[in-house]
Amino acid sequence: MESFLIQGGKSLSGEVAISGAKNSALPILCASLLTSEAVQVENVPRLRDINTCLRLLGSMGVQCFWRSDDEITLRAEDISEPIASYDLVKTMRASILVLGPLLARFGHAVVSLPGGCAIGQRPVDQHIKGLEAMGATITIDKGYINATAKRLKGAHIVTDMVTVTGTENLMMAACLAEGTTVLENAAREPEVVDLGKMLIAMGAHIKGLGSDTLIIEGVPVLRGCRYKVMSDRIEAGSFLCAVTACGGDIVLTNTDSSSMFSTLEKLQKAGLNIQVYGSTIRATMTGRPKPVDIQTAPYPGFATDMQAQLMAVNCVADGASVMSETIFENRFMHVQELIRLGAKISIEGHTAVIKGVDHLKGAIVMATDLRASAGLVIAGMAAQEETRVDRIYHLDRGYYQMEQKLQKLGASVQRIKE
Repeated sequence: MESFLIQGGKSLSGEVAISGAKNSALPILCASLLTSEAVQVENVPRLRDINTCLRLLGSMGVQCFWRSDDEITLRAEDISEPIASYDLVKTMRASILVLGPLLARFGHAVVSLPGGCAIGQRPVDQHIKGLEAMGATITIDKGYINATAKRLKGAHIVTDMVTVTGTENLMMAACLAEGTTVLENAAREPEVVDLGKMLIAMGAHIKGLGSDTLIIEGVPVLRGCRYKVMSDRIEAGSFLCAVTACGGDIVLTNTDSSSMFSTLEKLQKAGLNIQVYGSTIRATMTGRPKPVDIQTAPYPGFATDMQAQLMAVNCVADGASVMSETIFENRFMHVQELIRLGAKISIEGHTAVIKGVDHLKGAIVMATDLRASAGLVIAGMAAQEETRVDRIYHLDRGYYQMEQKLQKLGASVQRIKE
């Protein structure tokens, strides 16, 4: 078991480069199943979830090679097993993203149901509903989705809710379907747009990226391409929350501020001074942050993936704040751990009321999920004395070398093994 040992109370100063977006890289890697030609993907973060995805693709027969520290070549010329087994899917829900590409190109797919997860239920019924509308025959047996289709056909699909992975799965499947697919109530997240741009580079015909209606005209085949994954807006936002809570002057490179409007707006209200120079963000903070109210919502609203990090900021803010979680029902599990650090938080249904304190005090806390881990690290850095964050394997799923990047900013964060 690995943990972070944090000596808090230090302001931050320095420069770090933001990695590629995990939530963009995962569907882009799965999109390699749509062509027999080589796909080269740049700016891929070396994360636990990325390695799991590569293991899954490799188990099907996809050739996967790291060409450099952040570039992968994939070739899905021969797929021996169009199966996503439970052993891999249970560790990464994004594995469901192989369903659409496998079915569209090979006419058959067997994918384990991902089940629930720590932060809440995320059913795949919208994926199945959309694929059935495109002509697929789908049964569920012994925890596996069995899908077949001679060739998918374009359809008019209106999802019952905004679903990021559902939009991505259906968009990929529609690229090789016969005819035109109209997908309404589509997710607008920048990562969905990034996948769409990559598919267009492969020869797909997609209109409406960034809106809630996508129009995809199917093509017989897609080709290989070279594509660079977008910058990780959640990692960048996490570092900005860290300097807001701890104070200091930091520079983030390889960023995309256009994808971070809601996060930047809230942190500016908290008192963070932000200057953007192309792909570089400079952030300076003096004094205690001001409290900021938020309600999570699908993009372009405030991202649920940033809720725990901003809560850590509000814990040391000069005043009270209200934070409402509308996406996942169990995404306040970090609250009890923050209280161990001295935070004053009360929960009322899906709403947390935070009364900022002058300072937090170090303690042993336990990470419960990926973004909760980042929130606890930020809180530990803002606290006095020593904090230990256990179960940081959650953190490694979505943050590349986080402790090393924080050390570059002057933080005292060490990875320890028990």
